[in-house]
Amino acid sequence: MVGSAVCRALAANGFGNVVCRTHRELDLLDPAAVRAFYAAEKPDVAIIAAARVGGIGANSADNARFLYENEMIAMNTVMGAYEAGVKRLLFLGSTCIYPRLAPQPIPESVLLTGALEKTNEGYALAKISGLKLCEFLRRDRGVTYHSLMPTNLYGTGDNYDIVGGHVLPTMIRKFETARVNGDAKVSLWGTGTPLREFLHVDDLAAACVFMLKMDDPPDLVNVGSGREVAIRELAELVKCATGCPAAIEWDSSKPDGTPRKLCDTSLIRSLGWKPKIELEEGLARTVAEYRIAVADGSVRL
Repeated sequence: MVGSAVCRALAANGFGNVVCRTHRELDLLDPAAVRAFYAAEKPDVAIIAAARVGGIGANSADNARFLYENEMIAMNTVMGAYEAGVKRLLFLGSTCIYPRLAPQPIPESVLLTGALEKTNEGYALAKISGLKLCEFLRRDRGVTYHSLMPTNLYGTGDNYDIVGGHVLPTMIRKFETARVNGDAKVSLWGTGTPLREFLHVDDLAAACVFMLKMDDPPDLVNVGSGREVAIRELAELVKCATGCPAAIEWDSSKPDGTPRKLCDTSLIRSLGWKPKIELEEGLARTVAEYRIAVADGSVRL
């Protein structure tokens, strides 16, 4: 989802020589394969958007896999870029790197000041390693390697896996399925009380291009919409966007995750960037794209 959005944004900004690889074409867990890729393509800039991702269920069920695979991806792609002579690199992480009980909104400065959320600790640790490697290489070796930490993303090309997916695409699939099947109820995880912030992936892609145009960007920058919604409110918004009349039931036996996660975006806004896609607009667009993908069989599950 993120990589495709960044490619679209680069093309829209006139960057024609963009080199991409799918997971099938390049295994980022294989350091030799990554080194060979860099040696063959000789990129001027590297954007690291790849990751093993998933929702609360997937992360909490296999923190070991999320730590190992994301750590390997980060180390291989960032160090491989440096060894190949790449002078500019943008590393993408997630605001789950911050402490579980961080002050709200979460400023970049609170990194490593408290305990992480246990349900996605493995993923968070790997992303922290990646951003720190970028920071150290920049400080010690003089390359411009920097990081963006986006909030919860959604939009074009998302994954709609019910079991391991993120909250928003999971909701869209559940409400759409209930609407089509005429189901009376939709069951959602947790209590619905946590507060979350959502950013359309095209806004993130625009932020990536914006930061890459800066000569001297900060090491670490949050990217978010600045708007938070309770999960219960989000469910009502998705229900409205899909036109599903089903009742919502909350399964409180399932985990809620971090109680609140709103990132402080004052830094990137002070640099001149702000998001453009409101949540309601983004949801309507995403639901329409999901329906098209279901109809033509291209939906990611």
